[in-house]
Amino acid sequence: DPGMVTEVDGKDYLSSSSFEYWSASGLAGVWAEENTRESIYTALRRKETFATSGPRIKVRFFGQFGAAAPIDDYKTMVEQGYANGVPMGGTLKAGKGAPSFTVWASKGPRAVDGNLDRIQIIKSWVGADGEPQDQVYDVVWSGSRKADAKGKVPAVGNTVNVKNATFTNTIGSAELKATWTDKSFDAAQGAVYYVRVIQIPTPRWSTYDAVRAGLPLQDGVASTVQERAWSSPIWYT
Repeated sequence: DPGMVTEVDGKDYLSSSSFEYWSASGLAGVWAEENTRESIYTALRRKETFATSGPRIKVRFFGQFGAAAPIDDYKTMVEQGYANGVPMGGTLKAGKGAPSFTVWASKGPRAVDGNLDRIQIIKSWVGADGEPQDQVYDVVWSGSRKADAKGKVPAVGNTVNVKNATFTNTIGSAELKATWTDKSFDAAQGAVYYVRVIQIPTPRWSTYDAVRAGLPLQDGVASTVQERAWSSPIWYT
Protein backbone atom coordinates (compact mmCIF):
# COMPACT_ATOMS: atom_id res chain seq x y z
CA ASP A 1 0.00 0.00 0.00
CA PRO A 2 1.80 3.19 -1.14
CA GLY A 3 -0.11 5.21 1.48
CA MET A 4 0.85 2.94 4.36
CA VAL A 5 2.71 4.60 7.24
CA THR A 6 5.85 2.57 7.97
CA GLU A 7 7.84 5.09 9.98
CA VAL A 8 7.62 5.38 13.78
CA ASP A 9 9.96 7.53 15.90
CA GLY A 10 11.92 8.24 12.72
CA LYS A 11 12.59 4.52 12.10
CA ASP A 12 11.22 2.53 9.15
CA TYR A 13 10.00 -0.79 10.55
CA LEU A 14 9.87 -2.37 7.08
CA SER A 15 13.54 -1.71 6.32
CA SER A 16 16.16 -4.47 6.42
CA SER A 17 17.95 -2.70 9.27
CA SER A 18 14.86 -2.45 11.50
CA PHE A 19 16.26 -5.15 13.83
CA GLU A 20 18.72 -2.54 15.09
CA TYR A 21 15.86 -0.53 16.61
CA TRP A 22 12.82 -2.73 17.15
CA SER A 23 12.31 -5.60 19.57
CA ALA A 24 11.72 -9.27 18.76
CA SER A 25 8.38 -10.68 17.58
CA GLY A 26 5.32 -10.40 19.81
CA LEU A 27 2.14 -12.10 20.97
CA ALA A 28 -1.57 -11.83 20.24
CA GLY A 29 -4.26 -11.97 22.92
CA VAL A 30 -8.00 -12.66 22.65
CA TRP A 31 -10.72 -11.96 25.22
CA ALA A 32 -12.94 -15.02 24.82
CA GLU A 33 -15.61 -16.40 27.17
CA GLU A 34 -13.92 -19.79 27.30
CA ASN A 35 -10.87 -21.60 25.94
CA THR A 36 -12.56 -23.28 22.97
CA ARG A 37 -12.05 -22.93 19.24
CA GLU A 38 -15.60 -21.62 18.78
CA SER A 39 -15.31 -19.00 21.53
CA ILE A 40 -11.89 -17.81 20.39
CA TYR A 41 -12.97 -17.45 16.76
CA THR A 42 -16.10 -15.58 17.85
CA ALA A 43 -13.89 -13.15 19.79
CA LEU A 44 -11.64 -12.73 16.74
CA ARG A 45 -14.65 -11.89 14.57
CA ARG A 46 -15.80 -9.19 16.98
CA LYS A 47 -12.19 -7.91 17.12
CA GLU A 48 -11.90 -8.15 20.91
CA THR A 49 -8.17 -8.68 20.62
CA PHE A 50 -4.87 -7.10 21.60
CA ALA A 51 -1.17 -7.63 20.96
CA THR A 52 2.10 -7.23 22.81
CA SER A 53 5.72 -6.89 21.76
CA GLY A 54 6.54 -10.04 23.73
CA PRO A 55 5.61 -9.78 27.42
CA ARG A 56 2.41 -11.28 28.84
CA ILE A 57 0.84 -7.87 29.48
CA LYS A 58 -2.96 -7.94 29.79
CA VAL A 59 -5.10 -4.97 28.72
CA ARG A 60 -8.85 -4.23 28.79
CA PHE A 61 -10.50 -1.28 27.07
CA PHE A 62 -14.16 -0.19 27.12
CA GLY A 63 -15.93 2.85 25.70
CA GLN A 64 -19.34 4.40 26.35
CA PHE A 65 -21.23 7.68 26.09
CA GLY A 66 -21.52 9.55 29.37
CA ALA A 67 -19.24 9.38 32.38
CA ALA A 68 -17.73 5.98 33.15
CA ALA A 69 -17.92 4.81 36.76
CA PRO A 70 -14.65 4.82 38.74
CA ILE A 71 -12.84 1.48 38.73
CA ASP A 72 -13.22 -0.24 42.11
CA ASP A 73 -12.36 -3.81 41.15
CA TYR A 74 -11.63 -5.76 37.99
CA LYS A 75 -14.80 -7.89 37.95
CA THR A 76 -17.11 -4.88 38.32
CA MET A 77 -15.15 -2.94 35.70
CA VAL A 78 -15.65 -5.70 33.13
CA GLU A 79 -19.35 -6.14 33.95
CA GLN A 80 -20.00 -2.39 33.68
CA GLY A 81 -17.93 -2.15 30.51
CA TYR A 82 -20.11 -4.65 28.66
CA ALA A 83 -23.37 -3.41 30.20
CA ASN A 84 -22.85 0.31 29.51
CA GLY A 85 -20.80 0.39 26.32
CA VAL A 86 -18.56 -1.61 23.99
CA PRO A 87 -15.21 -3.41 24.45
CA MET A 88 -12.12 -3.06 22.26
CA GLY A 89 -13.03 -3.86 18.67
CA GLY A 90 -16.50 -2.36 19.07
CA THR A 91 -18.22 0.66 17.52
CA LEU A 92 -19.79 3.55 19.44
CA LYS A 93 -22.89 4.95 17.78
CA ALA A 94 -23.89 8.58 18.30
CA GLY A 95 -24.91 9.38 21.88
CA LYS A 96 -25.32 12.22 24.34
CA GLY A 97 -22.25 14.16 25.41
CA ALA A 98 -18.68 12.97 24.96
CA PRO A 99 -17.46 9.37 25.08
CA SER A 100 -15.63 8.05 28.14
CA PHE A 101 -13.19 5.16 28.18
CA THR A 102 -12.09 2.70 30.83
CA VAL A 103 -8.54 1.32 30.62
CA TRP A 104 -6.86 -1.37 32.68
CA ALA A 105 -3.55 -3.22 32.31
CA SER A 106 -1.39 -5.57 34.35
CA LYS A 107 2.23 -6.63 33.88
CA GLY A 108 3.25 -10.10 32.80
CA PRO A 109 3.66 -12.71 35.56
CA ARG A 110 7.24 -13.73 34.79
CA ALA A 111 10.32 -12.44 36.59
CA VAL A 112 11.66 -11.10 33.29
CA ASP A 113 8.55 -8.92 32.79
CA GLY A 114 8.94 -5.30 33.79
CA ASN A 115 6.47 -3.14 35.64
CA LEU A 116 4.26 -0.73 33.71
CA ASP A 117 5.25 2.86 32.97
CA ARG A 118 1.97 4.29 31.64
CA ILE A 119 -1.23 3.74 29.66
CA GLN A 120 -1.93 5.98 26.69
CA ILE A 121 -5.01 6.44 24.53
CA ILE A 122 -4.34 7.32 20.90
CA LYS A 123 -7.11 9.11 19.03
CA SER A 124 -7.03 9.13 15.22
CA TRP A 125 -9.26 10.88 12.71
CA VAL A 126 -9.23 12.28 9.17
CA GLY A 127 -8.84 16.05 8.99
CA ALA A 128 -10.74 18.48 6.79
CA ASP A 129 -7.85 18.29 4.31
CA GLY A 130 -8.31 14.53 3.98
CA GLU A 131 -5.06 13.75 5.84
CA PRO A 132 -4.89 11.36 8.81
CA GLN A 133 -4.39 12.98 12.21
CA ASP A 134 -3.66 11.55 15.66
CA GLN A 135 -3.21 12.66 19.24
CA VAL A 136 -1.55 10.72 22.07
CA TYR A 137 -2.94 11.14 25.60
CA ASP A 138 -1.13 9.95 28.74
CA VAL A 139 -4.13 8.67 30.71
CA VAL A 140 -2.60 7.02 33.79
CA TRP A 141 0.98 6.41 34.89
CA SER A 142 3.05 5.02 37.73
CA GLY A 143 4.65 6.96 40.56
CA SER A 144 4.15 10.58 41.56
CA ARG A 145 5.09 12.17 38.24
CA LYS A 146 3.11 15.21 37.10
CA ALA A 147 1.97 15.97 33.56
CA ASP A 148 3.21 19.23 32.04
CA ALA A 149 1.01 21.97 30.56
CA LYS A 150 0.60 19.93 27.37
CA GLY A 151 -0.39 16.80 29.28
CA LYS A 152 2.92 15.02 28.67
CA VAL A 153 4.30 12.91 31.51
CA PRO A 154 8.10 12.74 32.04
CA ALA A 155 10.07 9.51 31.57
CA VAL A 156 9.67 6.82 34.21
CA GLY A 157 13.42 6.31 34.71
CA ASN A 158 15.74 3.41 33.96
CA THR A 159 17.04 0.66 36.28
CA VAL A 160 18.79 -1.42 33.59
CA ASN A 161 22.34 -2.62 34.26
CA VAL A 162 23.55 -3.11 30.71
CA LYS A 163 26.78 -4.84 31.74
CA ASN A 164 24.87 -7.65 33.46
CA ALA A 165 21.64 -7.46 31.41
CA THR A 166 19.55 -7.00 34.56
CA PHE A 167 16.92 -4.56 35.80
CA THR A 168 14.80 -4.03 38.90
CA ASN A 169 11.08 -3.39 39.31
CA THR A 170 11.70 -0.61 41.82
CA ILE A 171 9.95 1.81 39.44
CA GLY A 172 6.66 1.45 37.60
CA SER A 173 3.51 -0.34 38.71
CA ALA A 174 2.26 -3.91 38.43
CA GLU A 175 -1.22 -2.64 37.52
CA LEU A 176 -2.66 0.59 36.12
CA LYS A 177 -6.31 1.59 35.66
CA ALA A 178 -8.26 4.75 34.94
CA THR A 179 -11.22 6.34 33.19
CA TRP A 180 -10.77 9.09 30.60
CA THR A 181 -13.19 11.38 28.75
CA ASP A 182 -12.43 12.89 25.34
CA LYS A 183 -12.91 16.59 26.09
CA SER A 184 -12.14 17.52 22.49
CA PHE A 185 -14.91 15.27 21.11
CA ASP A 186 -16.73 16.46 17.99
CA ALA A 187 -19.94 14.51 17.36
CA ALA A 188 -19.75 15.30 13.64
CA GLN A 189 -16.25 13.83 13.28
CA GLY A 190 -15.62 10.09 13.02
CA ALA A 191 -12.75 8.87 15.17
CA VAL A 192 -10.80 5.81 16.26
CA TYR A 193 -9.43 5.25 19.78
CA TYR A 194 -6.97 2.59 20.89
CA VAL A 195 -4.84 1.88 23.96
CA ARG A 196 -1.08 1.59 24.23
CA VAL A 197 0.49 0.18 27.41
CA ILE A 198 4.20 0.87 27.94
CA GLN A 199 6.58 -1.00 30.25
CA ILE A 200 9.54 0.43 32.10
CA PRO A 201 12.89 -0.01 30.28
CA THR A 202 14.32 -3.54 30.27
CA PRO A 203 17.34 -5.07 28.51
CA ARG A 204 16.74 -5.59 24.79
CA TRP A 205 16.93 -9.17 23.51
CA SER A 206 20.27 -8.38 21.83
CA THR A 207 21.68 -7.27 25.21
CA TYR A 208 20.61 -10.55 26.85
CA ASP A 209 22.21 -12.49 23.97
CA ALA A 210 25.48 -10.54 24.13
CA VAL A 211 25.83 -11.01 27.90
CA ARG A 212 25.02 -14.73 27.74
CA ALA A 213 27.56 -15.21 24.94
CA GLY A 214 30.21 -13.02 26.55
CA LEU A 215 30.26 -10.70 23.53
CA PRO A 216 30.34 -6.89 23.36
CA LEU A 217 27.13 -5.04 22.52
CA GLN A 218 26.69 -4.09 18.88
CA ASP A 219 27.42 -0.50 17.95
CA GLY A 220 24.35 1.46 16.91
CA VAL A 221 21.92 -1.02 18.48
CA ALA A 222 19.77 0.07 21.43
CA SER A 223 20.70 -1.77 24.62
CA THR A 224 17.31 -1.30 26.26
CA VAL A 225 13.69 -1.38 25.11
CA GLN A 226 10.30 -0.40 26.50
CA GLU A 227 8.05 -3.34 25.65
CA ARG A 228 4.38 -2.56 25.08
CA ALA A 229 0.88 -3.75 24.33
CA TRP A 230 -1.78 -2.39 21.96
CA SER A 231 -5.53 -2.89 22.00
CA SER A 232 -7.85 -3.22 19.05
CA PRO A 233 -9.52 0.16 18.47
CA ILE A 234 -12.93 1.39 19.43
CA TRP A 235 -14.55 3.23 16.53
CA TYR A 236 -16.92 6.19 16.72
CA THR A 237 -19.23 6.78 13.77
